[in-house]
Amino acid sequence: MKLLKEKVMTEGIVLSDQVLKVDSFLNHQMDPVLMREVGAEFARLYAGEKITKVLTIESSGIAPAIMTALELDVPMIFARKHKSLTLRDDILVEKVYSFTKRETNEITVSKKFLNKDDRVLIIDDFLANGEAAFGLARVVEQAGASVVGIGIVIEKSFQPGARLLEEAGYRVDSLVRIASLENGTVTFV
Repeated sequence: MKLLKEKVMTEGIVLSDQVLKVDSFLNHQMDPVLMREVGAEFARLYAGEKITKVLTIESSGIAPAIMTALELDVPMIFARKHKSLTLRDDILVEKVYSFTKRETNEITVSKKFLNKDDRVLIIDDFLANGEAAFGLARVVEQAGASVVGIGIVIEKSFQPGARLLEEAGYRVDSLVRIASLENGTVTFV
């Protein structure tokens, strides 16, 4: 995606050989035009797949996921990272380790929003080691639903997430793939 690559190049900040900060357009402040284009691209990639739900994890995945769901004309669900007083019973729960935050969260989704007939597209902002995507896939599978694919806005290809997900049998589509963040420079695949 040309527009996304341009944003990464002009507004992305390389914090280390492992971390890219994109808070001006994806992780804190959101660029709605870019998010609309991201949603349209994921909808194009998964056209004809009969997606019934889009699933993400709070919070950075919400913008690309909601725009994808809008384009596909299906509901969007986000897995909560924090306990809610209103979400206690009949929930699907998985543990997910966050590479960026260096913490493990228990993510939860209400069972009433996923069922065995659902065909789910998982959307997330970044793919590094695949922990969030695997956790979301396990939630879908707990519900007896099918994971149709995993859409990633920015993949760090120098980390093993995409390979591990593909080896596990999942379709992975990344809009931008980064080969390296070495020497403070973003290099695309």
